[in-house]
Amino acid sequence: MDKIMPTSWRASSKPHLFCPGCGHAIVLKQLGFLFDEMNISRNTTFGIDIGCSLLAWDFFDIDTVQTHHGRTTPTMVGFKTAKPTRTVLAYMGDGAAYAIGLQSIIHAAYRNDPVTVITVNNENYAMTGGQMSPETLVGTLTTTTPSGKPDNLGPGLRGPELISQVASSNAYIARASISNPIQMKLALKKAIENQMKNNAFSFLEILSICPTNWKTNAKDSFAKLNELEKYYSLGQIERKTDEKESK
Repeated sequence: MDKIMPTSWRASSKPHLFCPGCGHAIVLKQLGFLFDEMNISRNTTFGIDIGCSLLAWDFFDIDTVQTHHGRTTPTMVGFKTAKPTRTVLAYMGDGAAYAIGLQSIIHAAYRNDPVTVITVNNENYAMTGGQMSPETLVGTLTTTTPSGKPDNLGPGLRGPELISQVASSNAYIARASISNPIQMKLALKKAIENQMKNNAFSFLEILSICPTNWKTNAKDSFAKLNELEKYYSLGQIERKTDEKESK
């Protein structure tokens, strides 16, 4: 019988297709380690969106589904409904999560669908040239805001905080950052375990860097990431209960 290579083998031994310095590779590396440590690769289905996330299509030796843009969450919800014993992950960028795909995530959270949604937030539409996304902070230069994002377009959307307002009490909603891969890995594990053990919805946003579109070197990329972390607070997001609701 041939020896089965660990799930993280592909990611650690073949070059990835992401731009140099891209944070997606860091996220996927830790995710691959978790597949092996949790021994779930043979019972996991990995859904990926259009955008930079689609470059993860052959990262892992697991069942992988590529969907239309913004449709990864409903696709994986449907898959989980048909195969309830599978562990199902939906992987996407901030455009897929908070622009074209927000309605689907809101309803998945509201229904408490037992899927795990992972969103990599690098504050722009990276694959299509670095346009402004819902997560872009005021003042940020992008290809669609060459003078900086104006105030009237609103501040960066705090997605997990929004989603937490409709999510079930046993949902896991959190934000992590590639600046601390160990904490990020722990958050990924909690998100997956919440689906497996509690049969509940999980949503994890991971702050990331985009040196190509940010036009930054390594030092400046992480300096900008630090600014994102000041605006988008890290950790588990608790639902804010309305005073009337709590009575």
